[in-house]
Amino acid sequence: MKEKLPLSKQIAYAFGMMGWSIMINLISVILVYLYIPPTSSGLPNLITQVAVFGIFNVIAIVTASGRLIDAVYDPFIAQFSDQSKNPKGRRIPLMKLAIIPSLIFCCLVFYPLKQEECTLNIVWLIFMLIGFYISSTTYIIPYNALLPELAPSSQDKVRLATWQSVGYVFGIGFASNAFNLTDVIQNSFEGISRISSLQITIALMAALGAICMLVTVLAIDEKKYCVSQPSAIPMKKALRQTLTNKNFLLFIVADFSYFIAVTIITSGLMYFVTVLLQLPETIGNKLMIMMVLVSFIFYPIINFLAKKVGKKIIVVVSLGLLAIIFLGIYFLGKSDFHPLIQIYTLIAFAAIPLASLNILPNAILSEIIEKDSEETKENKEAIYFAVRYFFVKIAQTFGIALFAMFLLYGKDVGNDFGIRLNGILGFVLCFLAALIFTRFKEKRN
Repeated sequence: MKEKLPLSKQIAYAFGMMGWSIMINLISVILVYLYIPPTSSGLPNLITQVAVFGIFNVIAIVTASGRLIDAVYDPFIAQFSDQSKNPKGRRIPLMKLAIIPSLIFCCLVFYPLKQEECTLNIVWLIFMLIGFYISSTTYIIPYNALLPELAPSSQDKVRLATWQSVGYVFGIGFASNAFNLTDVIQNSFEGISRISSLQITIALMAALGAICMLVTVLAIDEKKYCVSQPSAIPMKKALRQTLTNKNFLLFIVADFSYFIAVTIITSGLMYFVTVLLQLPETIGNKLMIMMVLVSFIFYPIINFLAKKVGKKIIVVVSLGLLAIIFLGIYFLGKSDFHPLIQIYTLIAFAAIPLASLNILPNAILSEIIEKDSEETKENKEAIYFAVRYFFVKIAQTFGIALFAMFLLYGKDVGNDFGIRLNGILGFVLCFLAALIFTRFKEKRN
């Protein structure tokens, strides 16, 4: 019997998610905005905005390429982790190796070779994104596989997933402050360009992310707190067992729809603020602070309700609420209310379902994994998380690609229909996810 994970170690575990979240959200929030900036941003065009086949942006094709290669890589790193016989553990040594490459590639994504529109920037971006996604995956797949090993009971899983969610939300909060820090740097150094200020900001934030990722690696002794055995099952058989688990498939389909929708929100936030509402970029951090505060109010409520009514019903209701919020995005800027009231109200209401949808999925997946391990007598934690993240990445690829494609139909003040279309798409996706998850069979204690 291994030692119970103390509170200090649970917080240390959350730091790893916060570091990863900072880096991944720098990509989500800033990438499209940097490479396809609105005309009012003060940023230069770095790649062509001409549509390929009339519907695809180059940025959509580039991001999709990087994500698809990364998604194919997922099951291989998962199998390697599950089968590892490293005396220091199956997860932590791999995570340690991934931190420095993640930092380097995260920075290089935002350092194009030329600060002007050219083909060389496209090639550079493809390879830097592939490098970042593979490096960050090498960290996050073993990291998530630790959760069911560190948290033996259902309540322990929800509690650790809550701390994990806190880390993720804090990571979003830090990433959302990028434009505020960019303003400080630009105002502090005479003659520095907008893009150079943004690049310095990204380097500083990515370094903070790497430090947070390192905290988890240094603080948690895997051999002391984890109960695990290396898996001997071949990858093909492991994947077949995973993909024939009906409950897991229902979870994945709902999760897939949800992540497309969330990616649309993160990719579009700066457009919603600066184009639909004509507010300054720097309002982003205030919105994230509000979202974090409102989310934290609901964290203990979600933990309480999960024990009383179960996780399934909370997830279904949350997806339904998020669908309604997406309709609100479509109508931003069309109301008589002040733009600040519109966006603050939307973010405050969005924080409620996002709080539960940040906490419960990993706890639900951990229970699916635990049940599978009992039935098959095989430990496939990383494979399950790899399959989940395979579909998450495909969903994020679709989300970024669809968002970028819709921008062809309008992305500037007075010509914003493409941005508004994303609200309709998000509504449909969240509604479908809620409908699908009603078929999930939850085992109550």
